[in-house]
Amino acid sequence: MPPVMSPATSYARTVRGTGPGLLLAHGASGGVAANYGPLLDTLAADHTVVGVDYPGSGDTPRAGAPLVLDDLADQLVAAADEQGLDRFAVLGYSLGSAVAVRVASRHPDRVAALVLTAPFARPNTRLRLAAEQVRDLQAREEMFLLARHTLPLALGADALEALSPDEVQDVLRTSAATAPPGGGDQMDLVTRVDVRDDLSRITARTLVISTTADLLVTPDLHRDVAAAIPGAELVEIPTGHLPFLEDPTAWEAAITRFLATTS
Repeated sequence: MPPVMSPATSYARTVRGTGPGLLLAHGASGGVAANYGPLLDTLAADHTVVGVDYPGSGDTPRAGAPLVLDDLADQLVAAADEQGLDRFAVLGYSLGSAVAVRVASRHPDRVAALVLTAPFARPNTRLRLAAEQVRDLQAREEMFLLARHTLPLALGADALEALSPDEVQDVLRTSAATAPPGGGDQMDLVTRVDVRDDLSRITARTLVISTTADLLVTPDLHRDVAAAIPGAELVEIPTGHLPFLEDPTAWEAAITRFLATTS
């Protein structure tokens, strides 16, 4: 599965709604539609929602070199510029939280608010090993094994046990068939992320949403991020790493409550 060269300007964009700007940064092996789909209509009702798909997700071709966090952040800001958004909130999920943090630390005068779901400043050993395994399995095109590795880490324990054996197999087959071609490249970036120095420089109002049943990006990582950002608020929702599948209503409520108080 050789990488395809992707020019810097080719990131696919999602633009919805009108009103104050809201930028979306998705997670590794995800995409704007995959990670934010259940929330898009509600978010776009009150905001101009702008997101980009990282190389190898959505309609963005794979990159020809290892991904760089600054490039993802710059692409997101460039998409905001294209829409004439001088000031905006940024919503980041998982790897996208690191992208959002980098945007906020580099553009403090433009970021009105920051919402970080299941964030990490740098991977702990559990996350690094899991990301390396995803990267390596995808490189070998072992997609069903990749799905089997990922599912019990990404889905909360209660949600996983609620599935029948047949449903588990259906989920695995669907996951294997729909994994984005650049998921391994994005997981490689997960292993290299380190935004610890950015956190103390954030001046925007910040909400950290901790997915408390998360076995992939564990809650201690969420709490560390919240503790390092001046004045950050921490709220918890009882899901695994996939709030958009397990409880999108609770996730949406936490985000919209916070954004409603941000000017």
